Amino acid sequence: MSEIAKDSISIYNETSDLIQQLQKETEIDSQQKFFESSECNIFQTNIQENLDDDFVKEALRKGLDLRKYSKEVNQDLSELEKKSIKDYYKEAGSIIKLHSQVKSCDEILETIESMLDGFQKNLSSISSEIQILQQQSVTMNIKLKNRQSIRSELSQFIDEMLVPESMIKTILEGQLTERAFLECLHELHHKIEFLYEKPPHEIKCFSDIHEILYKLKTKAITRIREFILQKTYQFRKPMQNYQITQDTLLKNRFFYEFLTLHDRSVARECRDEYVNTMSKVYFSYFKEYSSKLNKLQLEEVAEKDDLLGADDKPKTSIFSSKPTMRNRSTVFTLGNRFSTIENEIESTIIIPHASQKSDQKYLMENIFRSEQFALLDNSCNEYMFLSDFFMVKDKPCIDLFQTVFGKTYGLLIKSSETLIQSTHDAIAIFLCINIIQRYEILAKQRQCFPILMYYESILEILWQKFDSIMQMHSNSVALVDTHKFSSLDVRPHYISRRYAEFLTSLLTINESIQNPKLNANLSQLQVEIQNFILRLASEFGQRKDQLISLINNYDLLLNVITERIKEDNREAQTLRDLLNNRINDYVEEVLMPYFGNLICFVKECEILIEKENINSLKSYENHVNPLIKNFTNDWKKSLELINQEIMRSFTNFKNGQAILQATLTQLIQYYHRFHKILSHNCFKYVSGRNEMLSIHHLMAEIKKHKPTF
Repeated sequence: MSEIAKDSISIYNETSDLIQQLQKETEIDSQQKFFESSECNIFQTNIQENLDDDFVKEALRKGLDLRKYSKEVNQDLSELEKKSIKDYYKEAGSIIKLHSQVKSCDEILETIESMLDGFQKNLSSISSEIQILQQQSVTMNIKLKNRQSIRSELSQFIDEMLVPESMIKTILEGQLTERAFLECLHELHHKIEFLYEKPPHEIKCFSDIHEILYKLKTKAITRIREFILQKTYQFRKPMQNYQITQDTLLKNRFFYEFLTLHDRSVARECRDEYVNTMSKVYFSYFKEYSSKLNKLQLEEVAEKDDLLGADDKPKTSIFSSKPTMRNRSTVFTLGNRFSTIENEIESTIIIPHASQKSDQKYLMENIFRSEQFALLDNSCNEYMFLSDFFMVKDKPCIDLFQTVFGKTYGLLIKSSETLIQSTHDAIAIFLCINIIQRYEILAKQRQCFPILMYYESILEILWQKFDSIMQMHSNSVALVDTHKFSSLDVRPHYISRRYAEFLTSLLTINESIQNPKLNANLSQLQVEIQNFILRLASEFGQRKDQLISLINNYDLLLNVITERIKEDNREAQTLRDLLNNRINDYVEEVLMPYFGNLICFVKECEILIEKENINSLKSYENHVNPLIKNFTNDWKKSLELINQEIMRSFTNFKNGQAILQATLTQLIQYYHRFHKILSHNCFKYVSGRNEMLSIHHLMAEIKKHKPTF
C-alpha cells in the first residue's frame, strides 16, 4: 500500500507539474494574443485587415465595446481553462500511460540508434575492404591476361618448335599417297617458315630445331622428287592411261609447291622432265594414231576428175578395156554425212584396232574429226593440268603448253595437210572446216586458248584447198562444150542436178555456222552454172525448146534448194526470178501458134490507140471478123493442144500445171484487151462483135483445166 501511495503521490506531483506547465503555456498564449492585438493597434497599415475580421464586424455591428468584449473573451478563456484542467485530471491515468509508453519508445529508439551507428561503422569498414578487394581483383586480372598471352605465345612457340615423333616417322617412312604424309608435309613447311621468320639469336633452340627440320626437309624433297619422276616415267609405258596418273599428281599438287618453296632446282628438274616426257609421249601417240587412222580411210575418194562439169559416162582404164564405174553420189550429195557435225561432233574417237578387226572404213571427214577431237580433248586436259599442278597462268602457262604440244601440233599440221591434199571432195573439206570451227568454240568454253593458233593454221590449209576445189568446179563447168553433146534433151541436165545437190549440201552445212567466204565461191559457181544452162539452151533451134530447157533446169535447181534449205537465201531468190522471167517468155511463145494473130492485133492496136492514130487504126477493121471467127471456132481445140504440149514438155508435173495456169491467165488477159479494143469507136460498126465469145464463158471453160491438188 505504501508503494501504491508513493506511486499516487508521484503521479499527483507529475500531474500538478504538467498542469502548471499547461497554465504557463496558456498565459504565454494569452500574452502573445495581447501583444498581437497591441501590435495591430500600433500598425495602422493592418487596421483594414482587422476590420475585416468576422468577430470584429459582428461586434461593431452590434455596437459593443471592444474592451468589454475583450474581458468577456478572457472570462470565456478562463472558464475553458478550468474545464481543460478538469479534463486533464480525468485523463491523468491515460496521460501517465502515454508518458510511460513514450519513455519506453525513446529507450527502444536509443537502442536502435546505437545499433544503426554500429552498423554504419561496420559498413564503412566493409566499403574500404571492398575497395581493397577491387584493387586486388584488377591487379589479378591484369596478371591473368599477361600470363594467358604469354602462355598462348609460349604454347604456340613450343608447338612450332616441337617436332613430333609421329611427324618424323611419317615423313621418313610413310606412304606419299596417304593423307597423313600430305598433312605432315604441310606442317613441316609451316614449321620451317615459322623458324626463319625471326632472327636466330632470338631463339635459344634454333640450332637444334634447325638441324632436325633441315634433315626432314631434305628427306621430304628427295622422296617427293622420286615420286614425281616415277609418275612421270609411267607416261612412257605403252597403253598407259594418262588421266589416272595426272589425277594422282593433282591430288598431291602440294608436292610441287613444296619443291618450289624449298628447292627450286629440284622443282625445275621435275617440271622439265615432265614436259620433255609428255612432249615425246604426245608426239609418238598422235604419230601412230594418225598413221593408223589414215589406213581406215575409204579407198574410193574424190579425185581431180570428179567435178561438176565432168562427163557422166564411165571411163575406161588404161589396163583394161572395160569401163570403170565410180560412184559420184558422195562427191556432190551430203546424205548422212551431216551427222558428223550434227550428232557426232563430241562422240568417242575411232579405235583403230577395233575398226581393223571389223574391217570398217571411214570417210575423210570422220577420220579428220576423230583425230582433231582426240587432240582437243588431250590439249584441254593437259592445259588444265599444267595450270593446276605447276601453278602457272597466262603467258607462262601458254609457253609451257607450247613446249609440250609444239612438236605434236607441227606433226598434225603436216598430217592434216597430207590428208586434205589427198582429196578433191569439197563437201568433205567444208565439213572439216565446220568441225574445226565447232572445236574452236569448245576450246574457248574449256578455256584452252593456246590451241586456237593451231586451228588457225588448219583452217588456212582447209580454206586454200576448198577455194582450189571450188575454182576447179567453176572451171569445169565453164569448159563444158555443149556443141559436143551427142544428144540434146529439154529435160534437166545432170550437171544442173549435180549443182543443185552440191549447193544444198554446202548451204546445209553452213546453216549452223555462217561462213562469208563461202558466198564468194558460190557466187562464181552460180554464174558459171547459169552460163552453162544458157549455152545448153542455145543448142536448140527453136525458141520454145530453149525456154523449156531453161525452165526445166531452173525449176530443178529451185525445187532442190527449197526442199533442203529451210531459210530463204540469195541463191533461191535469184533462181526464182530467173524462172519467173523464163515462164513469162514461154507463155508468150506457147500462145503464139494458136492465138498469134489475136495477140499481134492486140499489141499493135494498143500502140495506135495510145498514140491516138485513128487513121491507121481503121485499117485493122477488116481483120476483126476473121479473128473473131477463128477464135470462136478453134479456142477449145487450141486449149487442149496447149495443155498436152505443156504437160509433155515439163518433167515437173506441178511446175507444168503452174505454167498452164499462167498461160490460160495470159490468154484471158489478151482476150479481155481484145474486147476493150473493139469497144473503140473505130470498130463500133464491125458486124462480128455480136458473135464474140463472152469472157465469162471463156473463164468458165478455163476453170476446167485448173489442177485439183
